[in-house]
Amino acid sequence: MQEVIEYLEKNKELHMEELKEFLHIPSVSTDSRHKKDVKKAADFVANYLSEAGLDMVEVQETKGHPLVYAEWMHAGEEAPTVLIYGHYDVQPPDPMDQWKSDPFQADIRDGRIYARGASDDKGQVFMHLVVLKAYLKTVGSLPINIKVCIEGGRRDR
Repeated sequence: MQEVIEYLEKNKELHMEELKEFLHIPSVSTDSRHKKDVKKAADFVANYLSEAGLDMVEVQETKGHPLVYAEWMHAGEEAPTVLIYGHYDVQPPDPMDQWKSDPFQADIRDGRIYARGASDDKGQVFMHLVVLKAYLKTVGSLPINIKVCIEGGRRDR
């Protein structure tokens, strides 16, 4: 466990840059002008999961926006299986005059990150991805089986 914490500390700045990259994608699922951005966000998640070392990473087409599914089922039959669920799409940034900075350019003020999706839900999703990556890059395994389902919201109107 200590090596995981050390990995996270050592790569803190890298992970912040990766989070900023994720937040930069204007994956507004309810706006057809952002359809390609929504797909780009799904691909970001899938690529991150693949690089982290999860198995069966897939971007699945749905009636809505793409769903990212991955798993790591090597902890054994006796180990619990945990589902990590979240979404990579964001709400429209309107009203724009309420933002002190560009909603898709992460701005760090007073130790807090401000961007559309920073807390709902890209920030939370990314936290899970980073921890999975930290375990698999240091320990080489996870103490539990994992299934990941990250979806992109409803189809644009």
